[in-house]
Amino acid sequence: MTIIDNAIYVDGVRTENPGSLSETFELMRQRGGMGWIGLYRPSESEIREVADEFGIHQLVVEDALAGHQRAKLERYGDVLFMVLRPARYLDDVEEVEFGEVHVVVGPDFVVTIRHAEAPDLARVRHRLEGDPDLLTHGPEAVLYAILDEVVDEYSPVLAGLENDIDEIESQLFVEDSDATQRIYELSREVIDFQRATQPLAGMLEGLLRGSEKYAVDEELQKYLRDVLDHALRIADRATTFRTLLDNALTVESTIVARRQNEEMRRMTELSIRQNDEVKKISGWAAILFAPTLVAGVYGMNFHVMPELSWVFGYPMAIGLMIAMGFGLYWVFRKKGWL
Repeated sequence: MTIIDNAIYVDGVRTENPGSLSETFELMRQRGGMGWIGLYRPSESEIREVADEFGIHQLVVEDALAGHQRAKLERYGDVLFMVLRPARYLDDVEEVEFGEVHVVVGPDFVVTIRHAEAPDLARVRHRLEGDPDLLTHGPEAVLYAILDEVVDEYSPVLAGLENDIDEIESQLFVEDSDATQRIYELSREVIDFQRATQPLAGMLEGLLRGSEKYAVDEELQKYLRDVLDHALRIADRATTFRTLLDNALTVESTIVARRQNEEMRRMTELSIRQNDEVKKISGWAAILFAPTLVAGVYGMNFHVMPELSWVFGYPMAIGLMIAMGFGLYWVFRKKGWL
């Protein structure tokens, strides 16, 4: 069932609990008071039924049906339409989950349409019902309470994001640690959070500017200013988080580049050492090849080889081997191969 709660309030007190939308409309016509209808992912027919009864503009109906709206404030005559993007921090996956709630405020009615679990409007309703003096201010009091709840729910999100940023800053200088992906993903979360929170200040300022025109109680204006102050602080912290993450990404890029340079230098040094070893092996192989060559020539044992019958043939072959070996050793030593 999409109707979560449905009530009529007179002088700040809940007097009726209609079981259907048609009953709500009938009781409001008979007894007056303020109607507050809470819907959760309503059908098109339910939204249009409410819109036809309260004279809500067609554009509001289209936005409510489409969902996935940005945070905004719009006026259509004496009807106020506000889209809010509540948020909650999910510790297990370290992500921010965003909701969406549409609030339609008229002279004697409030319609709330939730497209996600957050915010907990039942808590808002119970709070207001426990404070009849505040609820006597009518639909504007309900709007204030919803705004206050949404803004208050941003605080745990900020705490979660701040904790993640602290962990990233600690991870930056850990050896063999790559925080680039985590920084990027957290930056996306912060950007989405900024999109949800930054419009709030302008929306609240717009409400306050229209306070005199729409006869908003002075005490209620004070409450709205308090919410505005909180919204501004939240927006400032979100901006600070984004700056910190940008700096962290720059530092991480520098560290990664430094590690890559060190790895390249290490590989270059290894390559140089390998080249030196190859030179040494090649040099000794050439030196050993010289006597092998001489021995191979005289080992063929051909009959017509003058040195075979010569008395000094053997000493000459040995001397030649030694001379060639020392000659090659001297050459390679001079070139730095040995």
